[in-house]
Amino acid sequence: MDPLKPRPEETEISPEATESITLSVPPEVVCTDRPVNGDKNEVETHVVEGKSNILVSLRESLVGAKKVVQERWLKCFSSGRSDRTRAYQVWQGNNVFFCRGRLICGPDPRGLLLTAVSISLSSWIFTVYIARDFPNRPSLIIAFSVTLTLMVIVNLIAVSAIDPGIIPRNNQSDVEEIGTGDRTRRKRVTVNGMVVKLKYCRTCKIYRPPRSCHCATCDNCVEKFDHHCPWIGQCIGLRNYRFYLTFLVAALVFFTFNFAFCFWRIHQRLFVANTGLLGLLRNCPETVALASFSFVAIGLLGCLASYQVYLIAINQTFYENFRQRYAGSRNPYDKGILRNIKEALLVQLPPSRVNFCAEVTPREWFVRSNSNVG
Repeated sequence: MDPLKPRPEETEISPEATESITLSVPPEVVCTDRPVNGDKNEVETHVVEGKSNILVSLRESLVGAKKVVQERWLKCFSSGRSDRTRAYQVWQGNNVFFCRGRLICGPDPRGLLLTAVSISLSSWIFTVYIARDFPNRPSLIIAFSVTLTLMVIVNLIAVSAIDPGIIPRNNQSDVEEIGTGDRTRRKRVTVNGMVVKLKYCRTCKIYRPPRSCHCATCDNCVEKFDHHCPWIGQCIGLRNYRFYLTFLVAALVFFTFNFAFCFWRIHQRLFVANTGLLGLLRNCPETVALASFSFVAIGLLGCLASYQVYLIAINQTFYENFRQRYAGSRNPYDKGILRNIKEALLVQLPPSRVNFCAEVTPREWFVRSNSNVG
């Protein structure tokens, strides 16, 4: 017998029982008088019960609406298959995905947009106001400037849209830890003859590999985590570190190129044409603005690029150097300057450990996401 169907004895009522029930119900009494002072507490109790019933019904309506939205979301994004969807659509991190999960960006695009607009605006000002005044081969200068701009933009897109080395989460079990409830649960492994501790990530439910860290902004564990760059809006890790270095060098060359020609034009206006400082600000404000911005950008990019070269030479990440991980011990990853440079720049990059385009079962992800939020 189906347990969901009511039993026959529960649904069928004999005529005698119906008659007795009907007779036992007292007649309705219509009360037209207002309650006396002694009945105020009873009236207030009925009002509170009515409000609580309204809140309960409202909550049930919201839960029902949430289920309907989830079902429609699954039907919309699973291409007609309500039981299947893509991994990037239900990923528990804070990343933003484009091109069906092929491009992975950080959660905050403001820094990336500001950087892209600054580079594009600098290139436009240089092309329109500065390069055309150069007496010898201005078209060649403009072509070189546009080439540098494209190199910077391409590397900016690459470093901000490539998987930095996200480590997959452990979604096979809802049990976070087995055995002890110690919050600093760790494992120990040997790397190049030295013992390295592996910390347990309570969010991803994994023991993080060596040199990995959980980014609080993107909410992901990233392999060989360097830092989270706010000007790019993305984590810098194992898979996009080279593009990050290329972007720094290309941007440094680009702003140095702009500053050199801006300085030449300022020199021509001040000392050759004798326009003076006020005349320069009145006649060429865009040149002064671009020269000032390029000078600041050269200082920042130069310091950052020099620091990254130093970190490559000693085979450390920014996070490790900032936390002074090897202050009292030997760095187990230091193999000498040449081998460190080769490892950072010439070794083939590993493939992404998470296939964000793969099909997954979304209902299990919804259960885990709701449990994490709660």
